[in-house]
Amino acid sequence: MGKPKLVISSGAGISAESGISTFRDAGGLWENYPVMDVASADGFRRNPELVHKFYNARRRDLVTKEPNEAHRLLAELEKDYDVYIITQNVDDLHERAGSSNVLHLHGELMKIRSVSDPDYIETLDPDHLDTTPATRGKRGDLMRPHIVFFQEAVPNIEPAINLVEQADVFVVIGTSLAVYPAAGLIHYVRHGVPIYYIDPNPATAAIGMEGVTIIRDKATAGMEKLVKILTHAS
Repeated sequence: MGKPKLVISSGAGISAESGISTFRDAGGLWENYPVMDVASADGFRRNPELVHKFYNARRRDLVTKEPNEAHRLLAELEKDYDVYIITQNVDDLHERAGSSNVLHLHGELMKIRSVSDPDYIETLDPDHLDTTPATRGKRGDLMRPHIVFFQEAVPNIEPAINLVEQADVFVVIGTSLAVYPAAGLIHYVRHGVPIYYIDPNPATAAIGMEGVTIIRDKATAGMEKLVKILTHAS
């Protein structure tokens, strides 16, 4: 008999404890930049130089950060569970903590992709993180941040739905359940499958939802509680 499938949906709250600024919180990045200027398809067409500079700064910040205990505990759960992480985050902290199966819904900060061919993606050299509108990839394409901008489709949403439909346990960590389509994943969980929602300020929509156990903690403290529950159950 195989390990039970544990599917995680993670959001900005899990990375906030590593010191990564979130867009939506007070002091978050969207207060310093109009969101549609730096994170939309229209904004990229209007001012690609600004968009490249914005993501260059985010990469330089990311490489100074480390995974926190919540990331590490998720990786350790692979001993007992078949763990799949669906993340709205564009950082690489899940991977750096040791998680094997990470699906990024909104792109990846440490990667760039072809402007003309969205399937052509390159990983940046940690020593050469900055890009410009003139940056070309190894095969000569003009490149852009590998970020799913507002006004663009979310290509990984179908694989994410497939994972959620197969889950034996589903966990939501550090997300407001306000950003779609990611927020809708919880509705694809099979009836009777336990759902755990870790957030100090859980979304009102999830409170009282059938089968949902709410852990009102930040990601690290909440994960410590969840591990005790799951290791007892496995």
